[in-house]
Amino acid sequence: MYKSAKFWDRAADKYAASPIRNQDAYEATLDKMRLLLSPDDTVLELGCGTGTTALALAASVQHIIATDVSNAMLDKGREKAQAAGTTNVDFRQSDAADAPAGPFDAVLALNLLHLIEDMDGALAEIAKRTKPGGVFVSKTFCMPEHRNMIWWFIQLGLPIMQAIGKAPYFAKLATSDLDAAITKSGFNIVETINAPGKDPRRTVIARRAD
Repeated sequence: MYKSAKFWDRAADKYAASPIRNQDAYEATLDKMRLLLSPDDTVLELGCGTGTTALALAASVQHIIATDVSNAMLDKGREKAQAAGTTNVDFRQSDAADAPAGPFDAVLALNLLHLIEDMDGALAEIAKRTKPGGVFVSKTFCMPEHRNMIWWFIQLGLPIMQAIGKAPYFAKLATSDLDAAITKSGFNIVETINAPGKDPRRTVIARRAD
C-alpha cells in the first residue's frame, strides 16, 4: 500500500462532498487544458482524486488513465463515470512511479506535487511517461510571498494537524523552486498562471523537450 493511501481513503467521503473552492478558476483551468488537448490524445492524470477533472476532459480526448494512491477515491470516480455514462476514463491505483509507461500525449498533476515527498523523483517519472513534445500541466500550492494567514497556518497550524493524522505531507515550495524542478526534469515551461486573489496555487504548462 502507498504511504499516504490510508489518509486519503479516510478523507474520500468528505473530499467527494466538498465543493470546488474556486469554481471560476477551476473552469478556466479546464478551458486552458482543453485548448492543449486533441480528440486523439491519450492522457495520464496523476492524483486524480474522485475523477472530477478526468471526467470533465473525457469528451475532449480519446482516452484518459486516471490514477490515485487511494482506492476509496478511485471508487468514487468509477461511480461518477458510470452515472455519467463515460467509458473512456480508466481508473487505476498508482503513484507516479507505478503508473502505466505510456508514453502519453499529456500528463496532468493537479493539486499534487506539493503532497509528494520526492517531488524530483515524481517529475522524472512524469517526464518518462510524456511523449517528446507532449504537454505536462500541473497546479501546485506554493508558499505565499508575504506572511499572510495562509503562511502562518502552514508554519504553525499544519504541523499540529500532521502530528495527529489530520493532514498529509506538505512541501513548502516557492514558485521559483517549482519552476526549476519542472525544468530540471526535462520540460520547457510554456506558461505559468498564478491563481487569482489569495489562492496560492500556481499552474505550470510545460512541454517535454524533444
